[in-house]
Amino acid sequence: MTGLGMDFEDDFFFEEDKMLYASKFEHISTLDKAFIALTTIPSASMEMHQLAMMEDRMPDIELVTQDQYIQPQLVNLGMTITSGNVVIQKDTSNLIGISIGGGAPLCPCLYIVQIFDNTPVAADGTLQAGDELVAVNGASVKGKTKVEVAKMIQSCDSQVSINYNKLHADPKQGLEGMGSTTADALGLSRAILCNDALVQRLMMLKRTENFYRGLVTHAKATLHAFFDLIQIYKVFGDAFAAIGVREPQPRASEAFRQFGEQHRQMEKFGMIMLKTLKPILSDLGTYLNKAIPDTRLTISKYADAKFEYLSYCLKVKELDDEEQSCVALQEPLYRVETGNYEYRLILRCRQEARARFAKLRSDVLIKLELLDNKHVQDVVWQLHKFAAGLAKYYANTRDLLSTVTLFPVEVDLSHSAFQYKSTGPQTLTDLSEDIEEYESEEKQQNINEELLIDTSNFPLNLTDNT
Repeated sequence: MTGLGMDFEDDFFFEEDKMLYASKFEHISTLDKAFIALTTIPSASMEMHQLAMMEDRMPDIELVTQDQYIQPQLVNLGMTITSGNVVIQKDTSNLIGISIGGGAPLCPCLYIVQIFDNTPVAADGTLQAGDELVAVNGASVKGKTKVEVAKMIQSCDSQVSINYNKLHADPKQGLEGMGSTTADALGLSRAILCNDALVQRLMMLKRTENFYRGLVTHAKATLHAFFDLIQIYKVFGDAFAAIGVREPQPRASEAFRQFGEQHRQMEKFGMIMLKTLKPILSDLGTYLNKAIPDTRLTISKYADAKFEYLSYCLKVKELDDEEQSCVALQEPLYRVETGNYEYRLILRCRQEARARFAKLRSDVLIKLELLDNKHVQDVVWQLHKFAAGLAKYYANTRDLLSTVTLFPVEVDLSHSAFQYKSTGPQTLTDLSEDIEEYESEEKQQNINEELLIDTSNFPLNLTDNT
């Protein structure tokens, strides 16, 4: 500032003065200059307010030439603004579906606070939360209150032409760092999510998953047992067929052959039954290993999106309370006087988070409905198919075994057919000795039992001494 021929103390300038003075010497590229020519900054923006404050303090200095160095500062901050015009058709209620904030006497600009669902503005999709309203039907809204602007919109006939300055903000600037541990410590995640009905469906989903897991495990064990059984049928069939080949009696040979063939047919029926029931395990496995985990992941994403959206709602409420406190104390709030860009950034973040939350909520509802329908209808059909396959197998087996009566049959057996080799040597002499010894022991035992009372010493005649 010494080049201007004026001497000031170091503490004369405020922080915004130093920022403007430093930004004068920043390098501006050709692309930035071209963007500046296409960018329209609202007259009530923060930089114009700062220029007016500096000109009030230093009336002898012209600061208009610094305007070209201010706009790249906005771009570097991620708060780019572009102008536009949109024509909105009103609905039957004579409304367009927005709520307006800011305006005189506290804020130099008016902006959109919220866009309501199923309204003309929401259907058009041009305007977003945080965008500044410049004019309504060609009439400037500068210096007007939000009530006056609302009346201007309502006074229009069937359509409204709105000039706006769109805020191109980076949503990452509206994020505040808070980990899940901190949120749990403060009770935020529990207070927000524990009472959610869709999140509580996770417990029901877990019970359904355990039911399907047990059902699949039992079905697999049943089919494995049937596979082992039909393999035994095959072994039986081969064994009886071999016996039939070696049997000299014609009727017995034919009976063994047919009985072996029946067991082989039972093995074939069992393989057909297993091939029919195996896809049931695949269908149940798809429900268990794909549908349920995908729904659980969607519910988890939905819970995160809801937590993010409600966090932005809490931040908006915090900023609103701050503004109301300053109004009650009749104290100026710097961010409100400079365009309330921070508040508008949070409004934009809240709108985008709400859109993600609504989409995920719709996905969760659809997937839960599909899972319920599949659980009610498809499981019954799969179990019926499983039982029908087993019933068909048993019916075929019964028909197969009841067609021909094969037994009893006559079989020629050799004299040694039922003679088995002893584990040790044994002779007939040893056997007779054992029998005689056993008989002598039995006789001695009978004698001992008879002589339990010895009557040999008793007198034969009893006399009466009386």
